Amino acid sequence: MDDIIEQELLEGIIAWTQIRSHTFDVAGVNQIITKASDDCERIGMSVERFSELNFGDMLKARMPDGSGCTEGGILVLGHVDTVHCPESIGCDVPIVVEAERVYGPGIYDMKGGMRAALYGFKVASRRGRPHLPVTFMFIPDEEIGSPTTRELIEAEARKQKYVLVPEPTHGRKLVSGRHAFLRYTLTTRGSPAHAGVNNRDGKSAVRAMAELIQEVEGFSDYERGETYSVGVVHGGLFVNVVPTSCVAQVLAVAPTHESFLRIQRKMAALAGEGEGGVVVEVAPGPVRPLFEASEGTLFLFDQAAQIAAEIGINLQHAQFGGGSDGNFTGALGIPTLDGLGVDGAALHTAGEYMLRTTMVQRCHILSRLIATLQ
Repeated sequence: MDDIIEQELLEGIIAWTQIRSHTFDVAGVNQIITKASDDCERIGMSVERFSELNFGDMLKARMPDGSGCTEGGILVLGHVDTVHCPESIGCDVPIVVEAERVYGPGIYDMKGGMRAALYGFKVASRRGRPHLPVTFMFIPDEEIGSPTTRELIEAEARKQKYVLVPEPTHGRKLVSGRHAFLRYTLTTRGSPAHAGVNNRDGKSAVRAMAELIQEVEGFSDYERGETYSVGVVHGGLFVNVVPTSCVAQVLAVAPTHESFLRIQRKMAALAGEGEGGVVVEVAPGPVRPLFEASEGTLFLFDQAAQIAAEIGINLQHAQFGGGSDGNFTGALGIPTLDGLGVDGAALHTAGEYMLRTTMVQRCHILSRLIATLQ
């Protein structure tokens, strides 16, 4: 690991983290895409920017093999958007550098890992051109399910041999599979009345939604890992009018194929006219498919584990929740190793941090994988 300069790597990660880039801040996302593009060009990669999306731009950076080929190689896949806007987590998040921890918005999920991967590629290239062509994809909308980039991700992954995803690690466990994620939009429709005169004549869509939320979240089976969560709710317009509509977003997690089908059945069964005459509508949204470990994924893990053992780390692997774009590539059967990023804690909160020690370790593992895979 002697060729990894810790302070240089840390400064690069902090520079990315300083750019606020929550998914709906298009200017912020595009600012970090520009920063990533400049960093890629400085190490000799060609870049292509996709701007015809509904959110920020997507960036693709390539280094061909010795014959000029860009396919049949390694795809390094990660996102630069975060959930960190003051409205979503309750405050702005400062960057704080301590001896062991570095706090910052999105530093653990996943700017630290993606910047470490790029630095790792730079280190690998110093030793000589990697055996395989290398492509990086920087995704702008992962935190909302990658609705505008999924097709681009899958199309690129099909051209490559391996996919490495530097999403947050789980201690010493890499991610060899991920639960499926299903998003839904629920809408309740009632009928109006003057809330201060003839309240009983109306049918409140907000009250119906409140009862529906309890029902939906009550479907959760924590022992099986099958969970339902409502995170966004909008309803009503005037407090003196019985609300006629209310909308809520649901995120459901399925650890198995049977669980996936069960969630689909439960959610579809909610549609129709409920008690009191309020109508319930159910609209399926973006899905992250189930990613289960394949033979190719286990091969990638073995390679990573051997590299880690050389520096005294005993890596393990498991299937986890917390969806990523690796769901798409793993579900296609393309060898995908996820969770290769930095370690830390408190992702998606004001206390999110990265552990400095793992920053260099993960960079080394990524660098060696990029240099040695054939």
